[in-house]
This record gives sequence, C-alpha cells and structure tokens, in this order.
Amino acid sequence: NTGVKFKDEDLIRKAFIHRSYLNEAKETMESNERLEFLGDSILSFLVSSYLYKEFPDKPEGELTNLRSAIVKTKTLALISQKLELGKYLYLSRGEEEGGGRNNTSLLADTFEAFIGAIFLDSGIEEPRKILNQFLFPLLGDILENKLYKDAKSSFQEEVQEKTRISPVYKVMKEEGPDHAKKFTVGVYVGDKLYGTGDGRNKQEAEQEAARSALEKYHKV
Repeated sequence: NTGVKFKDEDLIRKAFIHRSYLNEAKETMESNERLEFLGDSILSFLVSSYLYKEFPDKPEGELTNLRSAIVKTKTLALISQKLELGKYLYLSRGEEEGGGRNNTSLLADTFEAFIGAIFLDSGIEEPRKILNQFLFPLLGDILENKLYKDAKSSFQEEVQEKTRISPVYKVMKEEGPDHAKKFTVGVYVGDKLYGTGDGRNKQEAEQEAARSALEKYHKV
C-alpha cells in the first residue's frame, strides 16, 4: 500500500514480529521492540520538523500539543489499519485469539516499528513521504476542531467556572503486558462520570477522557 521497496527483507520482517510470537517460534529471532523505539524517535523528529516549518508563528507549547495530538495512539493505529499492517503481524496464538491484529495499542506500536525499519533501510526521506501521505493530511481536522488543545486544562477550567469542583481522574482498567499496556481512565465531577478514554499510558488516557467529557459537558 505504501509503495516502499525494502532492500533488506529481514528488516521489514522484524518490524512485524510481536514479542508474544517469540515464545512459539522455532527459530531464534528478535521482536520489533527495538525498531519501535527507533521509529518513535524518527516520528517525533519528522513531525516536529514539519510543524516547526509549517507554523512559524506558533509558540513551543502549542507545537508540543499539536505534536501530541497527531502522534497519539488512536491516530497511528488508524494509519496502521489503512496500510493493513495488522495482517503482516507475527503473533502468538493467544494474542491472535485475543484480537491482537485489531488492538489499537499494538497497531500503533507496529506503525512505529515500520517507520524505524524504513529509516534503517532507506534513510529519512522514505518515512517522510509516508507521513506526508498519511499523517500530515489529518492536521486540518485537528486544527479545525482544536483537538490539539490540552483537554484536561480546558475541562478543568469549564467545570471549576460552573461548580468550583475539580475533576478527578481514576484508572478504571489496566490491561495487557508491560510492553503493550492499555489504560482506561474515567473522569468524574463529584461522583458523576463524565467521560472515559483509552491510551498507552495514563496521561494519554486522561486526555482522551477529558476530550470525551468536554463533548458531554457541552451538551448538558
């Protein structure tokens, strides 16, 4: 789907080897976690570089929020699905049966590993082309709907203005192994649940919960 041609086929294969598969593999191999680590940094660099050039008047804080909004788990997973990366994954039987190919967190990790592999194979321009094609076009929607604003701060301001109460965030569910955790967080005003959100870490889940709560709060 991307038109990327790999010189090193072992490298692209490694991008799709999930850690769970190693337990069942007959041969010794490495999972995609190191590539994911690299891809995360490449992604951050390319997005930062793009935003710096594209928005010369925006201050550092807004650029940081924009970058967080565009590289969040849900967005990366969405691109993974568009590229159909999930179907190439090597998973353990248990991960497969648990719906691993459609797991948001796992798909986001795979996209990062994929970007890391492309960088090692072809240099920085190929990953940039993929982001130009699939990621940066999503910026319009993020800007138009102000999805880059710090949702937690916005929700707190609105709630305190009306009620003088501070929202409280609680972890409702924590699942998955350490390397691929998924958190579900709820945000409460008093004892009323206003929104829930998922993320690969608590901070991301809290932001998603706050976004969900803002939508609900505006309808009240």
